[in-house]
Amino acid sequence: MESNVARSRAELSGKATNVLDIRTVASSHKRLAELLTEGMTVLDVGCGTGAITGGITEIVGPTGRVVGIDSNPALIEKAKQSFGGTKGLEFVVGDIFNLPYRDEFDIVTSARVLQWLSNPSEALTVLKASAKPGGLILILDYNHEKINWVPEPPVSMKSFYSAFLKWRSDAGMDNAIADHLPSLFEKVGINEIKITSQHEKVNREDVGFHSGISIWADVSASRGIQMVKDGYITENERAAAEQEYREWIQDAALSQTLYLLAVEGRKPD
Repeated sequence: MESNVARSRAELSGKATNVLDIRTVASSHKRLAELLTEGMTVLDVGCGTGAITGGITEIVGPTGRVVGIDSNPALIEKAKQSFGGTKGLEFVVGDIFNLPYRDEFDIVTSARVLQWLSNPSEALTVLKASAKPGGLILILDYNHEKINWVPEPPVSMKSFYSAFLKWRSDAGMDNAIADHLPSLFEKVGINEIKITSQHEKVNREDVGFHSGISIWADVSASRGIQMVKDGYITENERAAAEQEYREWIQDAALSQTLYLLAVEGRKPD
């Protein structure tokens, strides 16, 4: 059973949703893009505003079927506004622990979602049930303990980030979920496991550098508010982390690498 604390801390709001709109299947779920072919049926769980899901539909085409599910009604409504009317595409409000599908999809995928769960193995079991026999389950997620900044960010942000990881782990979330996915796959009976590195690196000379590296300023401006309410940091500490990190981006930051793995496996026939 998923904890209420994890559910409340996982909920996206404010600036934390900004990153969802700029993601694409080609840039943000690369392994999935390699696996998709025309006519496939795909379930995208935790689809957010549908940016990646819409790209899936373009690849599988009108003969395919794509369902995007998210627990946040506001995000699903935005997805419908952006992609509604696309043939073969459906957006549904739903819970990853209570999906209504059985043996239906060629690929079941969930990107950057299991990191927010206190019971990821239960969710993985439900995802597996939704796939066809022989179908593929593909999970994309981070190990937040392996983030790398060059040079080191301000002490205020390092302290905020440490508090962020504790805020998550105290809710039962696994900060190193990416590296634990293969054993979770084995535990729930998913076979033929393959791991693909998808680390997200932005360099100062890259076009998307500012938006990519600003994610932690946005986290401090959004989830940081809840961390203050929960007693993990003070408002002064939160505000200092955001301000000094934004100044560091402008003046000193060279690169950021987020450790991200795509882990896939097959449901037995």
